[in-house]
Amino acid sequence: MSRPDLNLLVTLDVLLAEGNVARAARRLHLSPSAMSRALARLRETTGDPLLVRAGRGLVPTPRAVELAQRVGQLVQDAEAMLRPVAALDLTKLVRTFTLRNREGFVENFGAALIARVSEQAPGVQLRFAPKPDKESTSLRDGSVDLETGVVGGTAGPEVRTQGLFRDRFVGVARIGHPIGEAAITPARYASARHILVARRNHAASPIDDALEALGLKREIATIVASFSEALALARASDLIACVPERSTANLRDGMFSFPLPVALPEIVVSLLWHPRMDADPAHRWLRACVREVCAERLPA
Repeated sequence: MSRPDLNLLVTLDVLLAEGNVARAARRLHLSPSAMSRALARLRETTGDPLLVRAGRGLVPTPRAVELAQRVGQLVQDAEAMLRPVAALDLTKLVRTFTLRNREGFVENFGAALIARVSEQAPGVQLRFAPKPDKESTSLRDGSVDLETGVVGGTAGPEVRTQGLFRDRFVGVARIGHPIGEAAITPARYASARHILVARRNHAASPIDDALEALGLKREIATIVASFSEALALARASDLIACVPERSTANLRDGMFSFPLPVALPEIVVSLLWHPRMDADPAHRWLRACVREVCAERLPA
C-alpha cells in the first residue's frame, strides 16, 4: 500500500476552511486548475467527494465536516514541530494585536491592559474593534487576534475559549428615580417603563420570562442595540435599563443600580481565539495579560 501524500493535508485544511476552490487557490498561491486537480486527488485518496455543489457554491459532505475538526489541528501541530523555537523578547516585539469586544470592555479594562502591555512590550500596539455579532469569521481569517464576550452558538467549533469572569445582570436607573424610593418588588419593577437591549428584533428576554412566571408583564418603551445606549437613555430619562454588572461598572458611574427582583442565571465572559495561535509566544503572552488585568480589576 502506497503512502498518502501528506502535503495534501495542508490543501485539505485550506479547502475545507474556505469552501471555495478559487479562494483556496489564492491562499496557497496556486492556479484554480492546480487546486481543482488537488481536490480530485483528495477525493481519490479519501474515497469521498468532500465538497459538492449546491447552487453556486460548494458544501461539505459529512466526511468533510468530520475531517475539518481534525485536519486543522494536525496541520498546526506539524507546523509547530517544524518551526524553530525562539525565545520571545518582549522589549523587541513590534506587532499590532486586534481585540474585538462589546461595549464596556475598553471602558473597564482598556487603560489597565494598555499600561501593562506598554510596560512589558513598548513596541506592541493594541487595536480595539467593536463586536456587533458572535460570528467567529474574523478569528478564523486572522483579522482579529482575540475576542471577549459570552460564547454563543455561532462560534466556530474549533475556537478556543477560556472563562475570564462571571457576571450578573442588574437594574439601572437615574439617581432620584422613583424606583429607588421603596423596596423593589417584582410588581414595582414590572410597573416601570423599560429599555430592552437586543441585537436583533427580539421581543422578549429572560427577564420577561421570569416576570411572566409570576403573572407580570413589563412595558418595553424602546429597544436599543447596546448596553451603552441603554445606559445613556436611562441616565437622561425615567426609563430603566438592565445591564451586566461587572462589564458596565464604569459606564454606570453616577447612576442608581439595584439587584433584579427576579432570578436570572449568571453569564460567563470568556476569552476567545483561533487554535492556530495556541503556540504563538506573543499571542500567549497577550492572553495572559488580558486574564491578569481582568482578575486584578474584578473581585472574586
